[in-house]
Amino acid sequence: MFKPKYTITNNLLENIKRVNALVNELNDRRFPNVILLEFEKVARAVSTYASTSIEGNPLPLTEVKKILKSKPQYLRDSEKEILNYNEALKDLNKKLEEGKVKISLDLILKIQKLVTQDLLPSSDSGHIRQKPVQVNDPKTGQVVFLPPDVADVEPMMNKLIVFTNENRGKIDPLILAGVFHKQMVLIHPFMDGNGRTTRLATKVLLAQMNLNTFNLFSFENYYNKNVTNYFHMVGEFGNYYDLTGRIDFTTWLEYFTGGIIDELLRVQNLLPRVGISPNTQIQEHHTKVLDYIKENGFITDRDYSKLSDRAKATRTLDFQRLTKLGLIERKAKGRATYYVLKER
Repeated sequence: MFKPKYTITNNLLENIKRVNALVNELNDRRFPNVILLEFEKVARAVSTYASTSIEGNPLPLTEVKKILKSKPQYLRDSEKEILNYNEALKDLNKKLEEGKVKISLDLILKIQKLVTQDLLPSSDSGHIRQKPVQVNDPKTGQVVFLPPDVADVEPMMNKLIVFTNENRGKIDPLILAGVFHKQMVLIHPFMDGNGRTTRLATKVLLAQMNLNTFNLFSFENYYNKNVTNYFHMVGEFGNYYDLTGRIDFTTWLEYFTGGIIDELLRVQNLLPRVGISPNTQIQEHHTKVLDYIKENGFITDRDYSKLSDRAKATRTLDFQRLTKLGLIERKAKGRATYYVLKER
């Protein structure tokens, strides 16, 4: 049985509270669909750039955006890595929207196959490693960590998945996702693609645990700001078997939750400035409609007439505009017509 060692410090507890508050604030704010769709596209590009950059991909963000837009026919490995990761992001998000995703070994294998497609031999893509591996210091080339033996990899992954699934609702989701992230990195289940696969699987976990900003933020971006620090925090030094029972997840969990706060603050500051134009701008009278629905659950034209002195024809246009922007939806017909917030 997998039993991670960690302490809920004051710092960790404050981080958890801050993350939940920021997520609630973001989820309570409403933006036109055209703004959210554009921001989701940008967030995918940032996630793709950051996660592949962590692993040594040399392409800058500007080049990543060009590749995602043009999808060139003849690809270098660095470009293929970009397209693979982006496709994995889109595939996972679609499955999440359909409610078809649950953390399992099968899902993790599929994620690794997506990110390594045409970059590894078929025997290593979508399969647990069958050879010993070692983790080297990228600067010195010296061996710094020896992951578990081949025979132990699959049983250890299964224990981690069981621990994660059985403790939903028992352990805070941020702690659960953080423990999963570090332990999977230490198990190092694949010949290649371990980091990218782990970060994608962690994004799925966060989304499943109602930290549903999957489309809007890139926690990989925080790690990429200081890759050396990320590797130091998520990794360990020595032989895994010598460290078993002594690995403490506390410092990593503080770093992990702090990184999510950093990225959520970036998103919070950026969202109001994304895509604002005459076609997407929400006026004060629109905000009154949205606030009224949020407080009362729905709004009718009669309700709106009491909030504003706008003429009936103009109020109708306001409802149509908010509907077109994907912020509200119409219910019933004729005199029974009312509007509610559109589910996102």
